[in-house]
Amino acid sequence: QVQLVESGGGLVQAGDSLRLSCAASGRTFTSYTMAWFRQAPGKEREFVAAITWSGEITSYANSLKGRFTISRDNAKNTRYLQMNSLKPEDTAVYYCAAKLGVASITVPDLYDYWGQGTQVTVSS
Repeated sequence: QVQLVESGGGLVQAGDSLRLSCAASGRTFTSYTMAWFRQAPGKEREFVAAITWSGEITSYANSLKGRFTISRDNAKNTRYLQMNSLKPEDTAVYYCAAKLGVASITVPDLYDYWGQGTQVTVSS
């Protein structure tokens, strides 16, 4: 059974940093792209960043480039999202997701597996 388990969320102040983790298990992910999405109350799920299992390809939402960094540790089957200079508008539930291949990686409906999400709240 495939599992994606997020951790690392919490309540922080504006300007702080957080690192989210996504531990993957239950299958071989070598042909998969792993991504982070977020969803704020009343809004649609939004692409944040993605990375191929090999790490050769990374992609970011344009609005988040320079503040967020996605990385991987294949030995631990874990992906990370380093979030710096957090703003109140970054408040959302952050989800880890996995899809086969590298096409259309910003489209949430095309992802095969999802984690349960972790809440990030940034106070002003």
